Amino acid sequence: MRELSLRVALCLLGLLAPGVSASADTRAQALAETMDMLRHAIAVETVEGKGQMPTFATYLAGKLESAGFAKSDIEIIPLAETAALVVHYRGSSKAKSILISAHMDVVAANPADWQRDPFTLVEENGYLYGRGVADMKSGVVELVQTFMRLKREGFVPKREMILVFSGDEETAMASTRELAKRHHEAEYLLNADAGGGTFDAEGKPLLFEIQAAEKVYADFLLTVVSPGGHSSTPNPAQNAIYKLARALDAIAAYSFPVSQSEITRASMKALGDHSEGKLADAMRAFAANPEDARAAAMISADPEYVGQVRTTCVATMLDGGHALNALPQRATANINCRIFPGVDVASVQATLERIIANPEVKISVQPPPPVESPASPLRKDVMGAVSAAIHARFPDLDIVPGMSAGATDSLHFRNAGVPSYGVNPHFAKPNDTFAHGLNEKLPAAEIPAALDYWYRLLRRLP
Repeated sequence: MRELSLRVALCLLGLLAPGVSASADTRAQALAETMDMLRHAIAVETVEGKGQMPTFATYLAGKLESAGFAKSDIEIIPLAETAALVVHYRGSSKAKSILISAHMDVVAANPADWQRDPFTLVEENGYLYGRGVADMKSGVVELVQTFMRLKREGFVPKREMILVFSGDEETAMASTRELAKRHHEAEYLLNADAGGGTFDAEGKPLLFEIQAAEKVYADFLLTVVSPGGHSSTPNPAQNAIYKLARALDAIAAYSFPVSQSEITRASMKALGDHSEGKLADAMRAFAANPEDARAAAMISADPEYVGQVRTTCVATMLDGGHALNALPQRATANINCRIFPGVDVASVQATLERIIANPEVKISVQPPPPVESPASPLRKDVMGAVSAAIHARFPDLDIVPGMSAGATDSLHFRNAGVPSYGVNPHFAKPNDTFAHGLNEKLPAAEIPAALDYWYRLLRRLP
């Protein structure tokens, strides 16, 4: 792995743009440490049920302390088997603090299914492979390393900057809720787990998106019960599995009404302007006229973009029956919905009940309760600082607001009244990182570029 560390370090030296004033010593130290930290981070299996989150948080805390952060400015918050990490970088004024968030946990990975060990950092053909290289151990290490570098250089920010790292973003988000409760008076939050840049198929940058909104996450449980009985005397009209299957067919066939906002229209226009083909034409048409049904239908036909124009609900889990030779007494399914901001969760449940049209199919909201997440205002100071950091790498690249179809830690901070912005510096081709999937990867050049980005951005924040 030493060879990998040096190779990426040399890449960083080539990518650092002129004008970044930094101590040569701290720069060299950052180059030497970054990949070693990432290798260690990938190896720690911070998945649900492993109990490794406190260990990883302690490792990061030790690194920060070694760079000069006082123990009193570092806090590990234990929460059941997981933990959160909070790091204060004290500022020169008493203005409200700026929060910088990331999550330390990752989705589970079965080594038997991967081509490479998911918990060993591997570099091949210009990519880094491993569980968390994209989502989001790289982001965690980049932020910690940038804090360390700035501290070693003696930098003092205008506002206090606080790292708020959650430990169960991929599951219950209990640590996120605790962090939002403790830090709800912050000026705003920058989230390293959302937004980001898009490359085309040839690796040319198309645009950079700042996440200013995200859809509301909700799970609904469908439950059907029936008397059951011996499988040799079937009664199709009373079969719980058949009733559930018809309900699922109804949901699969239904499309929620088209929704749009200032943020999604801007995102659609930018994507359309930087792409070609019928889908790009539809994006531009929708941005100009959200009532264009044909454009909305074409966008909705693409799984990558349907969530940008509608609420979506999809079956994700199924369970039924109790014995191979018995009629089912119970059948259940989970319906996962990503609800457009401003659409009431109760109205989505009412819609599911209406399209299923069978009172025997009971619908209930799964815990935890859905969290409303209003869109954040597009602050000129945030947009300007992020744009400057991105333009240092890609001058004149379009910077646009966007909405995440998935859920991030930002939703709890927005719900607590903290404007939140996804500003992940990584660029990738669409569907190229396999986050949450097999053989997760990230272009190796994105690590050094991200270190440069965070260094510029954190020094520039108002």
